[in-house]
Amino acid sequence: MTTDAPLWTPSKERIAEAQMTDFMGFAGDRAGKSFETFADLHAWSVADLEGFWSAIWDYCGVIGDKGERVLADGDKMPGAKFFPDARLNYAENMLRRTGDGDALVFWGEDKVKRRMSWDALHALVSRLQQGLAAAGVGVGDRVAAMMPNMPETTALMLATASLGATFSSCSPDFGERGVLDRFGQIQPKVFVACDGYWYNGKEIAVADKLASVAEQLPSAETIWIVPYLGRADEVADSVPRAVALDSALAGVEAKPVEFERVPFDHPLYIMFSSGTTGVPKCIVHAAGGVLLMHLKEHRLHCDVRPGDRVFYFTTCGWMMWNWLMSGLACEATLLLYDGSPFAPSGEILFDYADQEKMTLFGTSAKFIDAVAKAGHEPINSHDLSTVRLMTSTGSPLAPESFSFVYDKIKHDIHLASISGGTDIVGCFVLGIPIAPVYKGEIQGPGLGLDVQVWSEDGHPIREEKGELVCAKPFPTMPVMFWNDPEGAKYRAAYFERFPGVWCHGDFAEWTPHGGLVILGRSDATLNPGGVRIGTAEIYAQVEQIPEVLEALAIGQDWDNDVRVVLFVRLAEGASLDEALEKKIKSQIRSGASPRHVPARIVAVADIPRTKSGKITELAVRDVVHGREVKNKEALANPEALDHYKDLPQLSD
Repeated sequence: MTTDAPLWTPSKERIAEAQMTDFMGFAGDRAGKSFETFADLHAWSVADLEGFWSAIWDYCGVIGDKGERVLADGDKMPGAKFFPDARLNYAENMLRRTGDGDALVFWGEDKVKRRMSWDALHALVSRLQQGLAAAGVGVGDRVAAMMPNMPETTALMLATASLGATFSSCSPDFGERGVLDRFGQIQPKVFVACDGYWYNGKEIAVADKLASVAEQLPSAETIWIVPYLGRADEVADSVPRAVALDSALAGVEAKPVEFERVPFDHPLYIMFSSGTTGVPKCIVHAAGGVLLMHLKEHRLHCDVRPGDRVFYFTTCGWMMWNWLMSGLACEATLLLYDGSPFAPSGEILFDYADQEKMTLFGTSAKFIDAVAKAGHEPINSHDLSTVRLMTSTGSPLAPESFSFVYDKIKHDIHLASISGGTDIVGCFVLGIPIAPVYKGEIQGPGLGLDVQVWSEDGHPIREEKGELVCAKPFPTMPVMFWNDPEGAKYRAAYFERFPGVWCHGDFAEWTPHGGLVILGRSDATLNPGGVRIGTAEIYAQVEQIPEVLEALAIGQDWDNDVRVVLFVRLAEGASLDEALEKKIKSQIRSGASPRHVPARIVAVADIPRTKSGKITELAVRDVVHGREVKNKEALANPEALDHYKDLPQLSD
């Protein structure tokens, strides 16, 4: 898995110029200490949480009232409160820069190219802010968006945050049920959607879906349709309560944006779990926590500087979109992209990097693998001289993909495999720009995060496989789950396994270099192509089909990735022929999203379940991978597992 020789070592000049190095001096002076290595700095950052997070606030120049206290109830997890006296506004920190330089650049595949200056972004945020206020949006109200990753989505989020309201988003490829399972729970006052979108060179219509969503989302008294395909008026006419955005803002003149300062733990985002065990959990993240965590990750771990050009391939349904947005606080230009990463050719993202002088290229492990398998060699075809950092997340980056980046993309580049999640809207482990990169390894833990690997019995271990935990509080622990007034679901999600300690659900191992290897999720969440998928969302679609009595989905490790395998128990007389397979895939694609469509569908005679009647994906996954199934006594029908052994359909 790992080697002793690093693939890349930062030069002395690069180390000297890194903000991480500068912060070592800044924090050392404040703490009366001398930090010689990242390990020294990290040890202090978790030993003195108050000193560290206070230093981050000051070093990064957070705009707001800091207050006297840095951490209250610091021994409680959950329950700790960072900066309990502070007041700030996330959007105010994002919009600190003005001028005619690029704030946003947007490519919609090869169909649309736009750029927006800082002054133009301020103007659009102002007009949207006024429009939202006129729609009755204020502190604590929700605004929901089913949008592509385009400039209007960024501006809408900033306008929402500027008012002290709460923003939530998904991508337009979500099916009707997927949208309603999310936004129906949080009851937005305003719902914003596009008039359609491009994917793989094709126009995708959304009018029928939007009309149905609008009918079932009565809280959204105001619905705006954003032009992307040029049909906003036409789509708005077919959707109840909808109006085209241009019409909604007609006559609204831009003026200085006003910022409502809110407490540090005021809800900024509502994000969603993958929906493995039912409808997605609504995870509420705080304005101050998101701001501080992202400033730390962008500036120190990614070395993002004013004028940098930051890209992440993401949709608005993935936490990396929220992460990307915070690059504005570094006064960096955001390079937005929407659509297929391979349309019209497999090189379009490298075209983007070349033409727009990208400095941070963020992508997924699966994308890097796909580029390699397609035979592309960007090192020979593109000028990537400006790219200092490539980050990879979504699933573990295979060792051979590390080598591919250095051999075929760029020799002198900081490659950072990163890992965290929606739960913390950030990273537990990520890049260190002043340290070497080793093949197959994540470089180290995030500053201020007491990341450990624990054994089954709750003891820290090194160079052994175990559970990834965080043993001390941090600012992006969720504020709460929506509709969880007693906090029972929240505590069960992270603190039930090891009371008082965050258990993240990743299976991991420290390396001899102090790096980390993520071995996969500990639960049943699927991760094809690095996109988290909940099995319940698949079941909700499949079980609408009369021929299917019930279904079970797992992720099968395959070709350095994970592919979705769907097992179906069929009604009497039904057979899994080509027509039924097509019907199942079509239902999943339209009702959930294209990402939910299984790579293999297998008919089985029985599905194992617990004594309480719940199907058990983990046991099936273990059988498929040839692993021993533990705790068979918990199953009502353990003999059903025999149906999943050595299946020829899963061997190719």
